[in-house]
Amino acid sequence: MSIDWYALYTRHQHEKAVARLLTGKGFEIFLPLYRAVHRWKNGAKQVALPLFPCYVFLRGPLDPWLPILTTPGVHAVVGFGGKPATIPRSEIDAIRRVVESSLRAEPHPFIKCGDRVRIKAGPLEGLEGSLLRKKNQWKLLLSVEMLEKSVAVEVDASVVERVYTSKPRVAPGWLPSNALARS
Repeated sequence: MSIDWYALYTRHQHEKAVARLLTGKGFEIFLPLYRAVHRWKNGAKQVALPLFPCYVFLRGPLDPWLPILTTPGVHAVVGFGGKPATIPRSEIDAIRRVVESSLRAEPHPFIKCGDRVRIKAGPLEGLEGSLLRKKNQWKLLLSVEMLEKSVAVEVDASVVERVYTSKPRVAPGWLPSNALARS
């Protein structure tokens, strides 16, 4: 039987403290970090930042709720319908392989094929279309609806941002730390 992974939602910039405290309480924690250079008035410094701001991953049974949810900086366990949501081990393993490699990783907005996107920079800045993937390339699909014709152009995924439509999105539920009072 495999032990499940869960995501804990934390206070802003409290990920490292939460990870340290929960590790001290005996929990298996995964906090993927990436290196970035921050510039201040007195110079630049390389810092390690969370790949998933405000989230820490926890592996194990959630039976001992109290020690998890009473940890300073923990807001909630990510869940749906009042139940904690598990994260597939394959996704955690993939993230672990990336951060343990020598490759450069950084956070990126969640975008998937078919999303409406806008180009943020370069000669196509401001153009909007649908994101496609053809072989190993990202394509921006521009359409003339009246003609029912489209044009696809190769784009760098780093200059693409999702365009949010007025359609409401389903947000995950949370198991907040104050849920203990109701149990």
